Amino acid sequence: MRPVLQCTMDITYFVPFGLGIFVGLIMGLTGAGGGIIAVPLLVFGLNLNMTEASPISLVAVSIVATVGAFLAWRKKILRYKAASLMGLSGLIMAPFGIWLSHQVPNTPLLALFSLILFYVSFKLFIESRSELKGNPIPVRKPPPCILDPQVGKLIWTIPCARALISSGALAGFLTGLLGVGGGFIIVPALKRFTDLPMKSIIATSLGMQAIISGGSVIVSGFTGHLNLEIALLFVAGALLGLYIGKAFGQKVTGARAQQIFSIFAFCVAIRMVIKIIWLN
Repeated sequence: MRPVLQCTMDITYFVPFGLGIFVGLIMGLTGAGGGIIAVPLLVFGLNLNMTEASPISLVAVSIVATVGAFLAWRKKILRYKAASLMGLSGLIMAPFGIWLSHQVPNTPLLALFSLILFYVSFKLFIESRSELKGNPIPVRKPPPCILDPQVGKLIWTIPCARALISSGALAGFLTGLLGVGGGFIIVPALKRFTDLPMKSIIATSLGMQAIISGGSVIVSGFTGHLNLEIALLFVAGALLGLYIGKAFGQKVTGARAQQIFSIFAFCVAIRMVIKIIWLN
């Protein structure tokens, strides 16, 4: 019986590692997106509920985001003041999301997550399709947060701070509630409220996610809802997948990678709806 037990144990260890590789690969190819599919993959692959899968996902998001933010800071494309402001406001709201996630049954949480995933997949598909077709970017009025080209820093105003604080607070609440990184909130918000280039937007989003996800992981650890063994295996796989994705990412355009990811995210959302119907 011992070989059989050992084989079962090895398979149990391999699943979170393999799921982590896939999530890291998606993040390496698209620059984002892995965090929002990590939770449903953990739910399906390991038969976890939302409150068990969310903190594991947050561990991976926090570590990958921290590494990405550090590399961006060295390249001087991270707007660390904006990331800190959004991260701190999100960090205040994240515990409320964590608390609520333990009060709400698993099925409503799955339903909310699937709705968000549908929204993200549709939005990404439309944006990437428009970019691949070469459609002109619509003219918009100046955003509240303007980059000073002479010093390369944002010009701080009350409307700018208010916009970033509210965006960070929403991202933090959803991070605590659903275990997502919040990038799907922050990246569109920075596009709307700032005139930062896309590389700086992604870098600043990673900095914000590192703060919120890291704080949420600490809260989850103190409340005893974090399976550290699975989390470490998942993170190890995610870092390996991230490296592989970065190595092959140069061969795929950003818009095409986003389009592929949006189709995959839509399929995951459909799978979540089927799971909800099956549970009921």
